[in-house]
Amino acid sequence: MSGQPAHPVIDTHVILRDGEKILLSQRGGPYGHGDWHLPSGKLDQGEPLTHGAARELLEETGVTADPDDLRLVQVVHHRQNDVIDRIGFFFEATKWEGQPVNREPEKCLALLWFADHDLPDNLIPYPAAGLQGYLAKRDPGSNHGLLLEHCWA
Repeated sequence: MSGQPAHPVIDTHVILRDGEKILLSQRGGPYGHGDWHLPSGKLDQGEPLTHGAARELLEETGVTADPDDLRLVQVVHHRQNDVIDRIGFFFEATKWEGQPVNREPEKCLALLWFADHDLPDNLIPYPAAGLQGYLAKRDPGSNHGLLLEHCWA
């Protein structure tokens, strides 16, 4: 160990709900090609978490959500490789406007709604950890509002 402080990448993920359905995107890039993921992305420097989540949702799907309406539901610590850790903040969105469209066809093969009890088997493990914690109704907070689930896959 070098004794240097960790500088993880901070990601936001949005669990967009329409009743029992959840919107997933099918990856088109090299990471997880063909597998399913939630609308998500990296937080910009100085950006509040909920604003980053709402921005990524709009950029990827064209759906607008008020950052104040997003509810933190899970946090996942993901070891991407030996040098990169990621902290993913998962937000539930039940109030939103617009119809989802694939606004990033170079990164996304498809956007589809799935019943929350019938999700595809090929979810990328990192977002799957947050989504499964959310669906199992695990408490997202016990350590100053955050419970980190670890995902090393």
